[in-house]
Amino acid sequence: MEITTLEGFYKKASENLNKDISQLLPQGLTKEVGHFNVFDVSELAKLIKVKPNMTYNRRAYYKINLIDGRNRAEYADKIIDIETQALMFTTPKVPYNWIAKDMDQRGYFCLFSADFLAQSKSGVVLDELPIFKPGGYPCFHINEQEKEEIKTIFRKMHKEINSDYAYKYDLIRNYLMELIHYGQKLQPATDLYQEHNAASRVSSLFAELLERQFPIASPFQGLKLRTPKDYADQLSIHVNYLNRVLKQQTGQTTKNLISNRIIQEAKILLRQTEWNVSEIAFSLGFEEVAHFSNFFKKQTDCSPLTFRNE
Repeated sequence: MEITTLEGFYKKASENLNKDISQLLPQGLTKEVGHFNVFDVSELAKLIKVKPNMTYNRRAYYKINLIDGRNRAEYADKIIDIETQALMFTTPKVPYNWIAKDMDQRGYFCLFSADFLAQSKSGVVLDELPIFKPGGYPCFHINEQEKEEIKTIFRKMHKEINSDYAYKYDLIRNYLMELIHYGQKLQPATDLYQEHNAASRVSSLFAELLERQFPIASPFQGLKLRTPKDYADQLSIHVNYLNRVLKQQTGQTTKNLISNRIIQEAKILLRQTEWNVSEIAFSLGFEEVAHFSNFFKKQTDCSPLTFRNE
């Protein structure tokens, strides 16, 4: 699965906004500080002429979003429709897809690296905070008063990051922790979740991840995802849940679905390339050619070379 890094975020933002990356980066950041930035969504919306949809993938950073507009967030096991306003927390551990339903978007968002809120600086362990634990509720419905209170925190961060104060990032770190605690005090917006569609979404995303690895274009490519657990980890769900969903949706086990697709690709490579069996085995994720030959024979009742020569 593709991972959107901070560098990738700024590259795409600079292209959408027609600005140099240096114009988007805050001043005074050092390796020791970590990374932090905050954006006014309404200012960005004026410059972006298309809906800022983001594809399903992981982000290699944390993000807190004050949403004021119609949007949809799609996770492997849930869909969140936001019709008015919400406060949303995202973590590098959980991939998602973001869809803006219209161009009338307001609010703020900040993004930061794990080292910006390292325990030595903030006194907390990020991934132990309830707000950032996978499997929880990342989105909170807020009323007008709460929106204004949260907006005030974002405005203070936005103002401070543009200041010349020598200790501004220490101050911003305090504002960020205030925002996190604010979110943890809110009740989860369970009414926003559409759990009934979770099984079909997991099945669809599994199929997308599986197909994304093919076709094999080089003997050195190698499959990254080979086991049910590999796929479950990519979707941030338990492997038992993935197995149960796919069995319900397809009638087959996760392992069988993966094996069938690998065999399909193996047959194509044996018939349509001049790669030797060892190269094909490696390209499909087998470290030993004997393991590949045994796997192929078990699935097809013939050896790779017999199939090639038929």
